[in-house]
Amino acid sequence: MRQGSSSPSTIPGSPASCWPKAITKAAGRRHSWPGAEVEALVRRRLGQTEFRAGLLDYWRGSCAVTGIAQPELLRASHIKPWAHCGNDAERLDVYNGFLLTADWDAAFDAGLVSFDTDGVAVFSPALSQAAHTRLGAGRLHADRPLTDKHRQYLAWHATRVFVGRPISSR
Repeated sequence: MRQGSSSPSTIPGSPASCWPKAITKAAGRRHSWPGAEVEALVRRRLGQTEFRAGLLDYWRGSCAVTGIAQPELLRASHIKPWAHCGNDAERLDVYNGFLLTADWDAAFDAGLVSFDTDGVAVFSPALSQAAHTRLGAGRLHADRPLTDKHRQYLAWHATRVFVGRPISSR
């Protein structure tokens, strides 16, 4: 992914630019389900595939926290969950996600961990000591610093998903 101020929908080959073509192609296939259900399922599945591809590119194929670079162990995790996004642009925005290992993804999705504006992990008091020890300290890669767009989504996560005290800016 190129760095700069371009939005993902304007970058050739980005998830947002590839998705409409994939939807059109998949919509032409025959299914036995009602049309609206099929379209919703296809859109969600293709969108998740494109989102993951974008995150793999952005995070250079490794977990944003641990650096693990084995794709089978990595999850495309939305900061603002898919169901709460107002539109497809938010759902596919690479800045609305992190590539995380399964344990970090589960803790993040459950609101047991979030990240402050500097990318340092903030742990919920609801997280068990054993889980906290397993996860370790946690910090997002310095070579892929948080952007203002990441911070906007993280502010949403901090107030609507994170379980615990408010996350303060440094």
